[in-house]
Amino acid sequence: MLQKNLLVLLTTTLLAACTTSPTGRNQLLVMPEAQIDQMGLQTFSALKTKKPISGNPQANRFAHCIANAITQQTGGNWEVVVFQDESLNAFALPGNKIGVYTGLIKLVGGNQNQLAAVIGHEIGHVLAKHSNERASQQMVMQQGMNIIGQTTLGQNPMTLGLLGLGAQYGVLMPFSRTQESEADVIGQELMAKAGFDPRQSVILWQKMGQASQGKEPAEFMSTHPAHATRIQDLEQHMPQAMSLFQQAQASGRQPHCN
Repeated sequence: MLQKNLLVLLTTTLLAACTTSPTGRNQLLVMPEAQIDQMGLQTFSALKTKKPISGNPQANRFAHCIANAITQQTGGNWEVVVFQDESLNAFALPGNKIGVYTGLIKLVGGNQNQLAAVIGHEIGHVLAKHSNERASQQMVMQQGMNIIGQTTLGQNPMTLGLLGLGAQYGVLMPFSRTQESEADVIGQELMAKAGFDPRQSVILWQKMGQASQGKEPAEFMSTHPAHATRIQDLEQHMPQAMSLFQQAQASGRQPHCN
């Protein structure tokens, strides 16, 4: 009886939480959005106390100029912080927070379009509610494992171990790659709408591939698509992005952040 009730509860939760992403992909969102935003705010606040913030005025002007141009297309007030860190990284968090690392700014060498590709991608994660989706997947997966654990099948530790491994590589990681690919498309469109050249998104990921020096895990074991896969998807979506870019240019959206 307990197993049946748990299964009914899980099924009801899944049906009630189904929604659609900005690209039309079906999503499962269980967590309250306000809670996800609060987690983003707390994480960003902690980062600002633990990680040094860059005082370089040029790097700050560069990152802020690009982020502001893109967020004008999304609406809302976004906080942008440049962190003194040589990692090739940037991020955006729920609650409208953006972080850019100085290592990434160095990599793009002052090319506004390439940094716009990364910032657009990170904002794409927030707009598509990927943090909520990821947390929801893990919550539902844990509930499912709990249900199985109360059956005769779940009495075998080896079975539970294999189920956990299957969940990791068969569900959670592929979903993460899907989210990354979706953020690429959303980011490419955002940068184009803001007036940045979307063709530079391909060059950016070529640079990232060269910088990684081929040290990538096998794609099926990675939460990110391989660089070649990423580039192929961006090129496939390029005609739509170029159309948005041309419309932005014609409307006078021509950022000068270099």
